[in-house]
Amino acid sequence: QLQLMESGGGLVQPGGSLRLSCATSGFTLNYRAIGWFRQAPGKEREGVSCISSTGGSTNTADSVKGRFTISRDNAQNTVYLHMHSLKPEDTAVYYCAAAKAHIVVALDAADFDNWGQGTQVTVSS
Repeated sequence: QLQLMESGGGLVQPGGSLRLSCATSGFTLNYRAIGWFRQAPGKEREGVSCISSTGGSTNTADSVKGRFTISRDNAQNTVYLHMHSLKPEDTAVYYCAAAKAHIVVALDAADFDNWGQGTQVTVSS
């Protein structure tokens, strides 16, 4: 069974950067697409970005496109979310999740069946 653990969240000023990490384990890791989602207080969970099992294909939400980059290192069992030019509206709990397939075409939480505990990102002056 896959297990996921997010880290790297914290408090940053607008315009700053963070790198989130998702450490994973499990025999099928290399065959799973991985996604990042976020949820702010009072709002629904929002898909941020996902990456195919090999890293050859990504899908990123328009709200963060050009600012966030997803990557993975299957040899290290780790997926990253590089976040730059952070805005206050990026404040949320960020979750890493494993999909049921090699690749997903939409950032739909229903396509992901293993989730980490989340890491808090706060963007504020």
